Amino acid sequence: MPLLFGVVLLDLIGFGIVIPILPFLSPQLGANELDIALIIVTYAACSGISGPFWGRLSDRLGRKPVIMLCLAGGALGYVALGLANELWMVFVARGFAGLMAGNFGVASAMMADITGPENRAKGMGLIGAAFGLGMVLGPLLGGLLAGDDGSFALPCIFAGVMSVLAIIAAAIFLPESLPPERRAANRAQQQNPDRASTLEVLKASHTRWFVFQYAVHNACVSSATYIFPLWVAHELAWTAREVGIVFGIQGMIMVLLQGGAMGALVRIFGEWRLLRLTVGMFFVGLVVAVFADTMPVMLASLFIGMSGATMCMPLLNTIFTQRTPAQYRGRLMGTTAAMSSWGRVAGPLVSGLALGVIGYSATWGIWAAVVAYYFAWVVMEAHRARSETAESAI
Repeated sequence: MPLLFGVVLLDLIGFGIVIPILPFLSPQLGANELDIALIIVTYAACSGISGPFWGRLSDRLGRKPVIMLCLAGGALGYVALGLANELWMVFVARGFAGLMAGNFGVASAMMADITGPENRAKGMGLIGAAFGLGMVLGPLLGGLLAGDDGSFALPCIFAGVMSVLAIIAAAIFLPESLPPERRAANRAQQQNPDRASTLEVLKASHTRWFVFQYAVHNACVSSATYIFPLWVAHELAWTAREVGIVFGIQGMIMVLLQGGAMGALVRIFGEWRLLRLTVGMFFVGLVVAVFADTMPVMLASLFIGMSGATMCMPLLNTIFTQRTPAQYRGRLMGTTAAMSSWGRVAGPLVSGLALGVIGYSATWGIWAAVVAYYFAWVVMEAHRARSETAESAI
């Protein structure tokens, strides 16, 4: 678990570096707000296309080689972004990086391989903590390396270096989680002409609607991370430096919640009740953003909402992996990663269109309404899970 944490951390530091600079890099090349949304959508769409492929490949070849291959592709994508001097080059660089972005689903499958049901939430929280710490160091480094003069080549190349370091760390220290016999069985199963389709597996495990929530969750989160830099730049005249610092603080909160508190909170509340509380926090943060008109309230909306949202994904992963067969784990976690990516397509695209028509407050309101639906689903699904548990006990 610590080794996987370290590899994911190095990867996500590189990913986090580009978050605060994209909204400022792209306008230098002639992009408007919609173009920025389309750049984010390009990455997410390509990730959605490739996610199931990487998951299936990790079932066949093992998790470690797929993680290393994705890291290598990410390094090339970051360097290409840093060297971009035309807007189309930004699109190409982010599209390629998206096609190679299979690590989160594969790493989650690896964590599920090495943890039992009793400590899986803690393990998924550790993956989330790596994400959070990457979001501390990455945006902070991105903002600081960009500097006041807005030089973006250095942050992007530095992100590529972080991915290379992650490849080296994985090659030397990270063990494979799938034994050879499991990989051979998975290859035979995938070559069987009568094998179950992904939809059939989801239907059999009663998780088809569950998978859709990955898209909903990530549409809302990606919208918040897309809108916030534009919002504070418009209202407060902030630059990439200030945005990077704020995202870094939020990342530290994520680390404390996911890495330190997740296991204890699950023991106290249980997965479903904790998921209900965290989605509720997400909703409150977005409602606050609708009415925010000063810097403290704007920051409070981000910290409240994203602190809740950041704990949702480990909980979704924990419940999902407990419900689905182990032999399909890579494929199904790749499917959830793809659904997450399609959510990241829809979120910025809708937000980019809405900002030009209805403004910031109403756009925040749209996503508050979506999270209200998300909360209603959690309440109903938790009730169904309790009913099934009670029936099985009888």
